[in-house]
Amino acid sequence: MWTWYASRAAGLVSMVLLTGSLLLGIGGITRAATARWPRFAVQRLHRNLSLLAVSFVVLHVLTAVLDGYVPIAWLDVLLPFASAYEPFWLGLGAVALDLLLAVILTSLLRARIGLRTWRAVHWAAYACWPVAVLHGVGLGGTDTTTWWVLALILACVTAVGVGLVRRATVGAPR
Repeated sequence: MWTWYASRAAGLVSMVLLTGSLLLGIGGITRAATARWPRFAVQRLHRNLSLLAVSFVVLHVLTAVLDGYVPIAWLDVLLPFASAYEPFWLGLGAVALDLLLAVILTSLLRARIGLRTWRAVHWAAYACWPVAVLHGVGLGGTDTTTWWVLALILACVTAVGVGLVRRATVGAPR
C-alpha cells in the first residue's frame, strides 16, 4: 500500500523538478545568469535539479513496479506500448524514460562525444517533458481529479508555456 502512495508522490515531485530543470534549460544557462547568480551557479543548479529529478523518477518507477496492484513488469518500463496494463499511457511513460536515459547517458559521455552530439541529443529533454506530463495525466487515475493535483499540473504547464514564449520572443542565448 505504501508503494502506491510513494509512486504517485514521486511522480508529482518528478514533474515539478523536471519542470524546474526544463525552465532553466529553456531560459538558457547564459541568459539566466545574473550578477547575483553567475553562469557557473546557474549551471550547477540546473545539474543538481536534474539529478534530483532523476532520483525521483527512479523512485517513481521502482515503487510502481514493486507495488503489484497493477501488472507493471520491468520490461514495460523501458519498452513502450508493450504493457498489458494501460499500454498507451504506460507506453508514454516508457518513451519519456527512454528519452531521459538518452539525455543522461550523453551527458555522462559529453566529453567523449563532443558538444554538437551532446546538444543534439539533449534536445530530447524538450520532448521528454510533455510526454511525461501526458503519461501522468493519462495514467493518474483519481489523482488527476483532485483540485490540487490539477492545479500543480496546470502551474507546471503554464510555467513551461510562459518560458517557451519568452524564449521565442527574447531569442536564444548568445
